Amino acid sequence: MRWVVAFAAVSLSVLSGPVPASAAPAAPETLCTVKDSRIGELSGLVSDGSKLYAINDGGSKVQVFVLGRDCKVQKVLTDKTDPFDVEDLARTSDGRLWLSDTGDNKKGRLTVALLEMSPEGKLTLHRLTYPDGQHDTEALIMDKAGTLYLITKDILGEARVYRPSGPLASPGPTNLEKVGTVRLSETDTQGGPVGSFGSVLVTGGATSADGSVVALRTYTDAYVYPAPDGDVLAALQRTPVRIPLPGEKQGEAIAFDPDGTLLSGSEGVGEPIRAVRGAAALAASAPSTDGKPTSSASGGSASDSGGVPVLPAAGIAVAAVGLGWFGFNRLRRRRG
Repeated sequence: MRWVVAFAAVSLSVLSGPVPASAAPAAPETLCTVKDSRIGELSGLVSDGSKLYAINDGGSKVQVFVLGRDCKVQKVLTDKTDPFDVEDLARTSDGRLWLSDTGDNKKGRLTVALLEMSPEGKLTLHRLTYPDGQHDTEALIMDKAGTLYLITKDILGEARVYRPSGPLASPGPTNLEKVGTVRLSETDTQGGPVGSFGSVLVTGGATSADGSVVALRTYTDAYVYPAPDGDVLAALQRTPVRIPLPGEKQGEAIAFDPDGTLLSGSEGVGEPIRAVRGAAALAASAPSTDGKPTSSASGGSASDSGGVPVLPAAGIAVAAVGLGWFGFNRLRRRRG
C-alpha cells in the first residue's frame, strides 16, 4: 500500500442546506430487507456490485457477512480476534476489507485499530493512536492511493479528520495526524435515535469504486462530494450534495455500488437497505467551489445560511446527557 503523507492540515467546511431543485437527488428505494438476526446492529457496508459485505458494531469476534442482492447471507468471513467496537468498512479493488475498530462511546481507549482482512479471511491488526486524546469514530473513507481517513462523531457537528502519519505497522501502534475538520448543520430530516441532534453526528463513510466521489452520512442524511482527482481532503472542501435518508431507525451504514448508486442501511432486524440511483453522478456534476468555505468557520445561528447552529448551554447539556446515556447503553449491550 502506498501512503501519501505530504498534505498540510486544512480546515474543511460543509454546507448541509438543500441542493437546487434541478439537482435534487432521487428518493431512497428499498433494495432488500435485512431479516437475519445475526446482523441486528448493521454498522458498515460495501458493495462489489453483485454482493454486499456487512458488519455489525461490537461483537466478540470479527465477522463480515457476505450478502446477495436479496440481503440473504451467503457466507461469513470470520476471525477469532475480539474487537472492541467495529464501526465501518471499506474495500479495496483487490478484495481486501478494512474494518474500522474505532468506536469509543466513553472515550477511554488508549488505542483504536484498523483490521485488514484478506479475501481469504486472514486478519492483520494495525493499532492507531490519536495525537490529541480519545475520540468516538464511526466513519472510514479510503482514497485512490489507499490512504485511510477516520472522521469522528461529534455532538456539535464539527467532525475531525485523521489519517495515519506513515505506513501502517502491525500490530503498531501507528500515530494518526489531524488533517482537518468537517462541519455539519442541523437538518429537519426525520429519523435516528437521538432526535434532531442526530443530523450532525457522522456515523459512516464511503468511497465510489473509482475514488472520484466520497460520502459521509449522519443518522438522517448523506453528503456526497466530488473527488475527480481522488483527493479526499480537497473533496471535503467542496459543496456536497445532501441526500436525505428519512425514517432510518439508526442509520450508520453507507456504500456505493460500482455504478454510483448510493446504498444506506440501519441497525435493526427487519430494516431495509435502500438505494439512491445516480447519487455519484449527481455529485460529480455539481458546481465546484474549490478552496472556498461553504459555511461559516465560526458557526452561526440556526437561521444563518451555513455553519453549525449555536446551541444554548442548556441544550448542549441535555444533548450531551442524552447521547451519553444512549452511548452507554449501547456499549453495555455490546460489551456486556
